[in-house]
Amino acid sequence: MRRDTENWIALAEYDLETAHHMLETSRYLYVVFLCHLALEKMLKAHVTEVTQAIPVKTHDLIYLIKKSQLDLPQNYLEFIGKINTASIPTRYPEDLQRALREYPQSVAREYLQQTEEVLKWLKQHPNLGA
Repeated sequence: MRRDTENWIALAEYDLETAHHMLETSRYLYVVFLCHLALEKMLKAHVTEVTQAIPVKTHDLIYLIKKSQLDLPQNYLEFIGKINTASIPTRYPEDLQRALREYPQSVAREYLQQTEEVLKWLKQHPNLGA
C-alpha cells in the first residue's frame, strides 16, 4: 500500500473520531460535515490505490466512487448520495438556524452510524489490500 494511501486512511479515521466528539458536544452540523470528510478521505485512499496517483481536489463523493471503480452495495450508494448533497449546507450554511433544524441530533447520529458502516466496508475492500 502506498504511503499516501495510508495517510488518507489515517485522516479518515481521525475525522470519524472527531465526529464522535462533535456528537457528544451537540455540534450536529459538524458531525455531518466530518462524516462527509471521512468518507471523502477513505474514497481518496481507494482512488490513490486504483490510479496510483494523488486524487484531484474534489469533495464529490460520487465522482470519487466512479474514479475508484468501486461497486458499492445499493444502500451505501443511497447514503453517500444523501450525505454528498448534505455537504454544501453543512460546509456553507446560508441560514444557520435552518441548517441546524435540518440536521438535529437524530440525523447526526444516523449519519455517523451509517458512515461507520460504509467506512468499515471500504477499509476491508480488496483495493486497499485487505
